[in-house]
Amino acid sequence: MLTHALMAVIGAALAAGLLLAFYDPASGGSGVSLPGSGAVPAPGSPSAPLARGEQAIVTKVRPGLVIINTTLQYDSEAAAGTGMVINAGGLVLTNNHVIDGSTKITATVASTGTTYTATVVGYDKTEDIALIRLQNASGLTTVPIGNSASVTAGTPVVALGNAQGRGTITAKPGQVTGLKQTITASENGGSVASETLHGMIQTNADIVPGDSGGPLASSAGVIGMDTAGNEGSSQQASAGFAIPINTALSVSRQIAGGHASSTVTIGYPPFVGIFTGSGSSSSPRAQAEQEQQQNGGFSGGAGNTPRCYTSNSGLTVPSAVAPVSSGALVIGTICGSPAASAGLTGGAVITAVNGRAVGSPDDLTGILSRFHPGEVISVTWVSPGGQRTTSNLHLTAGPPR
Repeated sequence: MLTHALMAVIGAALAAGLLLAFYDPASGGSGVSLPGSGAVPAPGSPSAPLARGEQAIVTKVRPGLVIINTTLQYDSEAAAGTGMVINAGGLVLTNNHVIDGSTKITATVASTGTTYTATVVGYDKTEDIALIRLQNASGLTTVPIGNSASVTAGTPVVALGNAQGRGTITAKPGQVTGLKQTITASENGGSVASETLHGMIQTNADIVPGDSGGPLASSAGVIGMDTAGNEGSSQQASAGFAIPINTALSVSRQIAGGHASSTVTIGYPPFVGIFTGSGSSSSPRAQAEQEQQQNGGFSGGAGNTPRCYTSNSGLTVPSAVAPVSSGALVIGTICGSPAASAGLTGGAVITAVNGRAVGSPDDLTGILSRFHPGEVISVTWVSPGGQRTTSNLHLTAGPPR
C-alpha cells in the first residue's frame, strides 16, 4: 500500500468528513492576493549548475527548503511536511495533502530557523499540488530548478525532507528507477480516501512520512516533489514517488495567475460549518448507519447530542434523524459558523441549496464547490423534529479541501 509522505501527528476522533468547516483566514474573498504567473519560475537548468555527488546537491538545495507544520483544528489533528521556496518573496511549493484541512500553517526556513505564518494561494487536489505564501517574507533563497523532461532511469538523485516530522531536513540518496508511473496513494494509516496520481517519477531513495512537498534533486537541480512511498517488504524493495517538477510548476503558474478550473481552487474554499458523512447514498438513515459502522456504533444518546462542536473530538452520530427519504445528513455543526447561527443541528438533513435538490453528501459537496467565499446561498433543511426551514447563509473562507 502506497501512502502519502505526510506526517500525521495526532489522529482524528471520528471519520465523518468536515464539509467546508468554519475558518476565517482573512476578511472577505478568498483570503489571498495573487502573485501572478510570472512569479513562478520555468523549468530548466539552474543558473549555477550543481556539482555531482550527494553532499553537493544537498548543499545547494537545502537552503531553499521549509519545514511545514499545520493545525487541523476541526479534525482534531496536527501534521507536518516540507516545502520548496520557488520565489524569493515567499512562494512555496508543496503537496495539497500537506495543507489539506489546515486552519493554521507555519513554515520554518530550515537553514535559518526563521518561522513564518503561511496562507494558501491555491491548490489542485487531483494533481496533489499546492502553492502557499510566507507572510512578510523577502530575500529568501530559492531551490535550484531542474527539468524533469530530461530525467532518465538510472539518474542519481537525493530525496530531502522533514522525515517523520522531526523538524529537521534529512537526505536520502538513490536513483531514478521508473518514469511516468501511475500510483494510488492514501494518507499514512489509510484513514481517508485514496487518490490516483499519474506521470510520477519512481525512485529507490527512501521517501517517508514528513517528506511530502520536499525535493527530489539531481545534479541538474530539483526534478520532482516527494509525494508518496512504501516501506517495502521481504519480497519488494521500498519505492518512493515524486511529482515531476515541470508538472508542479505548470500547475503553480496556473494558481499564481488566478486561473481556477474544475480541479484548481484559488485561495480558500467557501464554508458553511458542518460535519457530514460521505458517499452517494440518498437515505439519511443509511448515512447515519454507515457512520456508526465506521466508528464502532458510536452514537449520541437521546437528548445528549450537542447543538454544536468546536472540533470533531467527541463528535457523535445523532440518534435522531430528520424524517425525510433523501438529502445530506448533518452529523454536527461548528460553533459560531453560519450553519450553527442559522439553527442547523446534528440530525438535520439538507434537502436543497438555492432551490436545487440535494440527493446525498457527495451531491452537497459538489453543489457547494461551485460557490465562493463572500457569496450568499439559500439552504433548505429538515430538522430532526420534522420542521422544514429555508435560510440564507453567508459563505466565508474555509480550510482547503
